[in-house]
Amino acid sequence: MSADCLFCRIVERTLPATVVAEDETLVSFQDINPQAPTHILIVPKTHIANVADLTDATAPAIMGRLTLMANRLAKQFGFADDGYRLVVNCGPHGGQTVSHLHLHLLGGRRMTWPPG
Repeated sequence: MSADCLFCRIVERTLPATVVAEDETLVSFQDINPQAPTHILIVPKTHIANVADLTDATAPAIMGRLTLMANRLAKQFGFADDGYRLVVNCGPHGGQTVSHLHLHLLGGRRMTWPPG
């Protein structure tokens, strides 16, 4: 864990968040600045700065778990059949504002393209 990381503090429960799901490796919570009717962030409990820090050994397991959690949440929140968007930002030019790997799950409305 990183003491100065916002998401690590949420994982540790020293910073409040509306947690919607959790398992042994991930925590999912509502985004405080939602870009869709449902906007959930899914984060590993272990601090990983961004997707570029994943390795051949770690990427399949971590990205697989993030995706499966997103799929479960899309079903739980009722928009799995209509579709949803998954977003991973990497670095400042990619739009990443918190240096802790996270997957955005956006649903509940039709998404447009390009995203921005």
